Amino acid sequence: MIKTIAILAVSALALTACQDQAGGDSAAGARDQIRAVGSSTVFPFATAVAEQFVNNNPGMKSPIIESTGTGAGMKLFCAGVGAGHPDIEDASRRMKASEFEDCQKNGVTDIIEVQVGIDGIAFAESKKGPKFKLTPKQIYEALAANPYGKPNTAEKWSDVDSSLPGIAISVFGPPSTSGTRDAFSELVMEKGCKSDPAMEALKKTDEDKFKDICTKVREDGKYVDSGENDNLIVQKLGANPNAVGIFGYSFLEENQDSINGIPLNDIEPTYDTIASGNYPGARPLYIYVKKAHVTAIPGLKEYLAEFAGAWGTDGYLVKRGLIAAPDAVRAASADAVKNLTVLQASSLK
Repeated sequence: MIKTIAILAVSALALTACQDQAGGDSAAGARDQIRAVGSSTVFPFATAVAEQFVNNNPGMKSPIIESTGTGAGMKLFCAGVGAGHPDIEDASRRMKASEFEDCQKNGVTDIIEVQVGIDGIAFAESKKGPKFKLTPKQIYEALAANPYGKPNTAEKWSDVDSSLPGIAISVFGPPSTSGTRDAFSELVMEKGCKSDPAMEALKKTDEDKFKDICTKVREDGKYVDSGENDNLIVQKLGANPNAVGIFGYSFLEENQDSINGIPLNDIEPTYDTIASGNYPGARPLYIYVKKAHVTAIPGLKEYLAEFAGAWGTDGYLVKRGLIAAPDAVRAASADAVKNLTVLQASSLK
């Protein structure tokens, strides 16, 4: 379900001719309100910044922030430059080289990349749950469609590992369009898969086959695609005490009265373990901005500056569940915001 925050409706005020390419989409009309799309994980942070932006800039309209999922948001972001296209893409993974190429083909040539913080792929259960302790290997063997190249026949967690509870495998997680799903595949599923030396070797000889075997999730009801609304997963855990949920750490932080984090490799998902990189599911969070829109869309530059002032260790985003990036990363991100540094294709993969 797409979530949207907008305190005021879009107004079709004309942008002046000097406002670069972003005012040049005559078919879409003009826009005097910031629009962002993308990650459901970044959504609460982006909306918190939007609220403070409005408070600090009287007369500015509230940005429209849409939770579309990272992958779907990238498609919208890269579709073109102009008032009919989003200014910002919120992303719970880094932009892919293929997405950058799509942007370039559609005239989105100058993109600013800003890492806004760190998050973790949290595994959680109800307070009434069986007190799971899992490893990437166990998770892979429970959820892969074809673990190590063979059909998955596991029905209970104990079928995967006799040390695990003899209860049915039931996992609520993000859809394929979500950056959380991409990070889950890379940080957990692939790590579990590569516990087999043959799979490690396959990655070097046949990348496509490796991805299919190591990241394709089973579709027999054991893994339930729960859409982009991570709060819905939290609710489902309350109704299903034996189930496991997968979402961004901030949702675990916000709901610790009703759910427990599940340790991975005996490491609890906490602020400190994710910030240090010790927790297996740690990942960076980003926003991508069209440079052509910065001077054309009123308030966009100020909104970016508000973000930069909020992501520190004592900033209000940390209180919302964001994990502050290391000092050097924050400094580089602040510099990118100040100088509108353009992303280079050579740094992507």
